[in-house]
Amino acid sequence: MDYLYRPDLKNKVVQMLPFITLLSIDKTSNQPVYLQIANNVVNIIREGQIKPGTMLPGTRELARLLNIHRKTAIAAYDELYAQSWIEVVPRKGARIAQNLPDLQPQRWNEPRLSSYGNMLAAPFYRIETHTNIPSGPVLRRPDFIIDEGYPDSRLAPLDLLNRAYRSRAKQNTVWKWMPGSLAGGSPLLRTALVGYLLESRGLDIQDHHTLITHGAQMSIYIAASLLLKPGDAVIVADPSYFLANKVFESLGARLVRVPVDGYGMDMDAVEQACKKNQINALYVIPHHHHPTTVTLSPERRMRLLELSRRFDFTIIEDDYDYEFHYNSAPFLPLASSQHDGRVIYIGSFSKSIAPSVRVGFMIAPADFIRQAIQLRMMIDLRGDHILEDALAELIHNGDIGRYLKKANKAYFERRDHLCLVLETELKGIVDFDKPSGGMALWARFNKDYPLIRVADAAAAKGLLISRGFRNHGNLRDDNSIRMGFASLEINEMNAAIEILTGVLKPKI
Repeated sequence: MDYLYRPDLKNKVVQMLPFITLLSIDKTSNQPVYLQIANNVVNIIREGQIKPGTMLPGTRELARLLNIHRKTAIAAYDELYAQSWIEVVPRKGARIAQNLPDLQPQRWNEPRLSSYGNMLAAPFYRIETHTNIPSGPVLRRPDFIIDEGYPDSRLAPLDLLNRAYRSRAKQNTVWKWMPGSLAGGSPLLRTALVGYLLESRGLDIQDHHTLITHGAQMSIYIAASLLLKPGDAVIVADPSYFLANKVFESLGARLVRVPVDGYGMDMDAVEQACKKNQINALYVIPHHHHPTTVTLSPERRMRLLELSRRFDFTIIEDDYDYEFHYNSAPFLPLASSQHDGRVIYIGSFSKSIAPSVRVGFMIAPADFIRQAIQLRMMIDLRGDHILEDALAELIHNGDIGRYLKKANKAYFERRDHLCLVLETELKGIVDFDKPSGGMALWARFNKDYPLIRVADAAAAKGLLISRGFRNHGNLRDDNSIRMGFASLEINEMNAAIEILTGVLKPKI
């Protein structure tokens, strides 16, 4: 027990709380010592070990007891005073504040409960979710994943990107941009994007038509937020990209669904929808439609542009994996045509390089981009402009072009191999059409093999695949999934399909 000589109590020596043990200090911690002391005092007050009105040792005595500098003790008391945990009594010193809320003492050996449990006490708006992750008690880490179509990061020029990043980070000039000037993205990348999209997609644009984002999903959200208000109607395909639909619904928009066939979105259905509804926007994936991978035919592209003029709606064109095509040259995007400023074009380097490279872009008329930048600042003041500068360097020196040629060759071989293995091993169980490009195929499973059960059984054996729903508006299970081939090497693909075959061959 500590003792303190108190002249104000007629030279008596009074007993004190054992502050040496109560106020533990870790001088190796990153947290300043004065904050450790203040937080410890707050904790012992909360736990009832020290009562309101209790006098505290003076700063000199506290410094002696804890073997710290007096200035540290003063800083600790200043922090407690600022938070109203203590009060200063003239000519006596500091004491625990009298007007603290009622605090119930806790036993020293009872575990302290976190303030964060499973439920928020106040009401909030919930987002309905439907997971494709296998259910049940399967906790093992998967040996293989058949994803929905992602690039293989092992092929990506990440070493070159990292080298360019480090080089840019060491240059003082990268820190001299005013924060507001970076809200639209790195000026170097926006300029590089102009030439890159002209050469690869035929887009005739300037810097002020570009916005850099953290991926296509952010671009979709920003575009939809500027185009749609509660009650507005947006046309989407059925089936369609699930997360885009969730964005539209979260904004209060009404989804008008039209079917998709082997030639893409049905334009007759689009026209009928426009006659029945005031359409504000249409969301379309012309290349390698998500999820079915079909490509919108040239005839339907021309008709879609005509319908957008006739019924006065904006087209959100999501071209997430334009770079990957195997049978022939791709059709140019809708955005490369004479669309009279009606197309918002969205793309992503996250899909073409690696998922960890969170860089996407939006192309639109200049007035729309200005508003998009203002909205983006409300979400995220700016992106990683050093990463964006590094990516611009790789575009300028041709590294991205060389990588895409290599990746196309590898993905072409992987696509053909997956199709061959499925045709050989799972004929009659899995039906599919060989995609002309992209990074996944649309696999339709026999109804006798429900994917919800297949996915759970495969997960138990180390293979993670989708459970096969959420693409349709009514959440019906049509027993189909996207099977990505780009991220798996041939030996990995063989091992994954062997597991899947082992699950499917003995009929579930």
